[in-house]
Amino acid sequence: MDDETTPGAADQTRGTTDPTPETGDPAPGATDPRPHRVAVLALPGVPPFELGIPSRVFGSVQDAEGRPLYEVTVCTADGAPVLSDAGFVVQPAAGPEALAAADTVVLPPTHAMPELGRGGPLPSDVAAAIAGIRSGTRLVSICSGSYVLAAAGLLDGRPATTHWNLALEFRRAYPEVKLDEEVLFVDDGDVLTSAGVAAGVDLCLHIIRRDHGAAAANRAARMCVVPPWRDGGQAQFIDRPVPEPTLASTTATRAWALEHLGEQLTLARLAEHARMSLRSFTRRFRDEVGMTPVQWLTAQRLELAKQLLETTDLPVDLVAHRAGIGSGNSLRAHMRTAFGVSPAAYRRAFGASDPVAVPERTG
Repeated sequence: MDDETTPGAADQTRGTTDPTPETGDPAPGATDPRPHRVAVLALPGVPPFELGIPSRVFGSVQDAEGRPLYEVTVCTADGAPVLSDAGFVVQPAAGPEALAAADTVVLPPTHAMPELGRGGPLPSDVAAAIAGIRSGTRLVSICSGSYVLAAAGLLDGRPATTHWNLALEFRRAYPEVKLDEEVLFVDDGDVLTSAGVAAGVDLCLHIIRRDHGAAAANRAARMCVVPPWRDGGQAQFIDRPVPEPTLASTTATRAWALEHLGEQLTLARLAEHARMSLRSFTRRFRDEVGMTPVQWLTAQRLELAKQLLETTDLPVDLVAHRAGIGSGNSLRAHMRTAFGVSPAAYRRAFGASDPVAVPERTG
């Protein structure tokens, strides 16, 4: 019988995959009748793309009645407009009072504060605005927004990431931070940091998954037309991200594998489907995906298992079987390692109130 452990606090190691709500507390925004309040602090020199990520991704999440689960407000440190790095002015909806009222504060990058790269102090208005954030508010940075958190002393002694190209400068300026520039994002519970640009999308989807489960995150990803999940521990950049035109790709085999996760998918079978040698397939797969085929398969199977736990009433053993993980004990071990939570506890936290009854076939 599956144990009854309640989902634990967020994993605080590099490359966390899917932390769960703290024991005894509901996931942020999950049971509160009002939307979870997200304040996005626009600083001078903010890149428009990163500034728009929270509004676009969190704004795609609704409950079963079509009500928004997040309320996103763009604000500035003093309520005045700021000039983006694209040359146009950002008119905020609020000032620092939005930060004080927020459940989550997101800090996009800024390209107009070079002094932070030397470990210099925050501008007084920015420092005052951040000081007004309530204790317990979830803090999120995208790309070099991590500099603002670091300059405020909020990353001291904590694991974090930033854009890989800024790692040397960041480490020199903020040696107290446990920087890992090789991952897409780091979830340290109440403080989350992402790498550059598109990794901010991955982090926002991760937060939705953490708050409301995989199904909600997948729906948001479909609305934003982006992949629903990339592991936080995945490499930030890949040496050869685009296959050479003359070389075969593993894309078709990955798509095929997703339709056959419940089957035995050995490396040899995958390589045969791709019509490559084992050595060539493994090398090409890692070049394209940034992880080994075994790591990727395990991640995809765990995602399928979570979806089945959320949306069906299948016993844990059958969830494990259909996800290709083998036994219920194997699924329990994998979920505890990856997420720090048992299948039963995950289902209690994120399962649908009216799960689909699925025939308990084993074939």
